[in-house]
Amino acid sequence: VQLQAYGGGSVQAGGSLRLSCVASGRTFSRNIMGWFRQAPGKEREFVATIDRNGGTTYHADSVKGRFTISRDNAKNTVYLQMNSLKPEDTAVYYCAARSGVLFSTNLRSYDSWGQGTLVTVSS
Repeated sequence: VQLQAYGGGSVQAGGSLRLSCVASGRTFSRNIMGWFRQAPGKEREFVATIDRNGGTTYHADSVKGRFTISRDNAKNTVYLQMNSLKPEDTAVYYCAARSGVLFSTNLRSYDSWGQGTLVTVSS
């Protein structure tokens, strides 16, 4: 599956953004989807993941209560709603797809990656 992420931008602390990731192909609904991020000078880290039908999600502790992952299989799209943004959320955000049925927070278990979209949060 090929992924295209967009929706990043610059926002002040406390603001909101919604990222979208559109998948090509007919296998989107068979994939577990995830969002990761990479801040300057840091390793890529897990943000959130969602199961194939959107019924179960898991978020990193650092974003729990502020970010929400969701998906629309009819539109081949996964979303990341980001509220109450903080300067430490500044990063390039990547969407990723993983075949199978099990959640994973390990980026190495994801098969396909989007190109990334930059989110900048100013104080």
